[in-house]
Amino acid sequence: MYSDIDEQVILERDCEATLIPFGNKITLKKGEEGHITQALGGSYTLMIRGNLVRIEGSDADAIGKIPEEQPWLEETNTDGRVNEKAVWEAMKTCYDPEIPVNVVDLGLIYSCKISEDKNDGSNVEIKMTLTAPGCGMGDMIATEVKQKVEGVPGSNIVTVELVWDPPWDREMINEAARLQLGML
Repeated sequence: MYSDIDEQVILERDCEATLIPFGNKITLKKGEEGHITQALGGSYTLMIRGNLVRIEGSDADAIGKIPEEQPWLEETNTDGRVNEKAVWEAMKTCYDPEIPVNVVDLGLIYSCKISEDKNDGSNVEIKMTLTAPGCGMGDMIATEVKQKVEGVPGSNIVTVELVWDPPWDREMINEAARLQLGML
């Protein structure tokens, strides 16, 4: 989904949101006004009450939006195992709510290992990092990666480990993302 910068919205119902950058949960009330500052990967970043908050795609209807489709769900292997391309596509729909580039293109995914599960299907082990170790949104971003990969057909056990070695730096951002961020 493309970013709808500064679109005004009025909440149509109460919904839970995550306060950025702290990660605290708050409840937004029906009738409150805000502005969408980023709409990527199925979630929405809003400026509301003078704060940035993130609303998950499952609550898109609260701001008059339709939840985003997940096209990677169509990509399945015939043997019941997870499709690696679908795993990477799912991870590409995960964003830091303050940066309009997905976690894969930011260079935050260090590894993705897929192994056969004894109960048919696949286990997926992901090692990722964050742009800063003290990021209050880190657990939320890692949880989103886990949940989206768990939704890929054939995935059984998905683990996401936050790692800090090697430390992330701007050189890990891919060229297209650097161009998008005005870094080239």
